[in-house]
Amino acid sequence: MIRVRLPEQLRTLAGVGREVELEVEGEVTLRSVVDALESAYPMLRGTVRNPATGRRRPFIRFFVAEEDYSDLGPDKPLPVALTGGGEVLVVVGAIAGG
Repeated sequence: MIRVRLPEQLRTLAGVGREVELEVEGEVTLRSVVDALESAYPMLRGTVRNPATGRRRPFIRFFVAEEDYSDLGPDKPLPVALTGGGEVLVVVGAIAGG
């Protein structure tokens, strides 16, 4: 079981609380977690990653144990602590301004 913490705008869209729990089959990677997230909450398709390219959206960041995994390849394994539910994958919607 993987715990994922979503930003407010995605929680509102999905109609969920601060965290969701996802069952991820096989190796735990950003791709497999986002696949599970989009499968469980189809209304989130296209919000975290571009559906045509599979790349994360520019203003979306991923953190585990306060470490930024946003630029990690989508098929690189995430920390083992995430798989046991001890850590949380935090999805952050970045803000830009000027």
